[in-house]
Amino acid sequence: MTLRLALAQFDFPVGAVAANAERLRALIAEARDRHGADLVVFPELALSGYPPEDLLERPGFLAECAAQLQRVAEACTGIAAVVGWPEAVGGVVFNAASLLRGGRIEATYRKRKLPNYAVFDERRHFAPGQGDAVFEIAGVPVGLLVCEDLWHPEPVASTVAAGARLVVVPNASPFERDKLADRDALLAARQAETGAAIAYLNLVGGQDELVFDGASVLVDADGRLHPAARAFEDQWLVAEFDPARGAFAPLHWPAEEDESRESLAYRAAVRGLRDYCGKNGFGSVWLGLSGGIDSALVLAMAVDALGPANVTAVRLPSRYTSALSNALAAEQAAALGVRLETLPIEAPFRGFLEALSPLFSGLPADITEENLQSRCRGALMMALANKRGGLLLTTGNKSEYAVGYATIYGDMCGGYAPIKDLYKTEVFALARWRNARQPAGAPPAIPEAVITRPPSAELRENQTDQDSLPPYALLDAILEAHIEGREGRDALLERGFPVEAVDQVLRLVRISEWKRRQAAPGPKLSRRAFGRERRYPISNGWRN
Repeated sequence: MTLRLALAQFDFPVGAVAANAERLRALIAEARDRHGADLVVFPELALSGYPPEDLLERPGFLAECAAQLQRVAEACTGIAAVVGWPEAVGGVVFNAASLLRGGRIEATYRKRKLPNYAVFDERRHFAPGQGDAVFEIAGVPVGLLVCEDLWHPEPVASTVAAGARLVVVPNASPFERDKLADRDALLAARQAETGAAIAYLNLVGGQDELVFDGASVLVDADGRLHPAARAFEDQWLVAEFDPARGAFAPLHWPAEEDESRESLAYRAAVRGLRDYCGKNGFGSVWLGLSGGIDSALVLAMAVDALGPANVTAVRLPSRYTSALSNALAAEQAAALGVRLETLPIEAPFRGFLEALSPLFSGLPADITEENLQSRCRGALMMALANKRGGLLLTTGNKSEYAVGYATIYGDMCGGYAPIKDLYKTEVFALARWRNARQPAGAPPAIPEAVITRPPSAELRENQTDQDSLPPYALLDAILEAHIEGREGRDALLERGFPVEAVDQVLRLVRISEWKRRQAAPGPKLSRRAFGRERRYPISNGWRN
């Protein structure tokens, strides 16, 4: 006898409790009637969406979750289902997953290990559970854990000691670079420790600054790791489990075909953008298209996320904008089928200068006038989004946000920042990756000259980024060691980085914290993203 397992790698929006419950009912019926599953497993906190954050402090929200879970349970007949939800008991809230069967809630497991690091703050809301959950499905003892439980040896070991032959683990594990390899190593370690087969189901979809990649995995009792499911896609994953061999036979399992860093990061950003727009009611987007690499990559992402008909690019040339920049913007818009508008900023720029002239009299031109140009652009783009509807995308990258090479209320204007967690060198790498995926005979998604030209803000004559910053290869290497690696000045100098560059970069990172606090949200792609994951004080006397 075998057990047919259906893993529901789907998106369940945060707070949409009634809609999620209705979808759960439909998916349970589909798993039973279409896929013939004995057990269907849904992601962590599928009923409430993950992470529900301070919604968990609302008694009405918790009561609605309990009521809707009962409705889902009543519809669960002829199949068993594992559904994640926030369970409130006597004023205490648990991150729970319940076994539904025979029209009722048969058992409930409460997550034991609560992550409280990086983007997670589950101890703010949840109490840890206790005890194992093992139940029989189609003659197979099945154990249940939730996400972080798997990252610790004790919960898996005790669940297997309680009799489980198969352990199912619903997750809401956000994407970050190189995490797939970490997951594979984790699964291999837990299997080797216990000898159990494991089914790892992960949530998929974008939620504000988080993107969940899916990439669900099966591992047999002999340690064989099956290929991960295709990342960033909603899909059914169905497999047959043979308890005699402790092995899975995938029946419907679209496997991931490209696990390169560029592929995963690009698709994560696209999925994050698409879901942010969809979940917040934006059917279209705007962006300023400068002829530079950052806005070019964001344009390609926006087209891939929403389709060219829902994207409008705007050229905002100044007295310093080169003819090449205007031409490259037009070339890319035509290649991607995007409407392109042009709004010169000379008139508003002159207006600002005239209005300020009495107070600027006798003072030399400096970065103030450069920033005014950027703020003219920001005001015009916000006006277009306000008047015509749609979400304004901002196009700053992580290197710029790190060192403050971005104008607050200027090019930082916008509601979403698709590449804010990509260093400049990664922006170039993703642009090349995207061009390599163009259909045969099609023009490049990003013109080659955009990729090869020296980056410039074009806010003064003959300006390049390297007038103000170290070369991007050096800058990004220092930033990655400092931000992702958390290395201070002494450690960076021991690595051999030039002292002048280290001191300049660390100072810029430190004094730019206030800007980052006001930056638009964007998808987390790295291990240490600005925002909810990396939180430093603005007023800060630490200098290493």
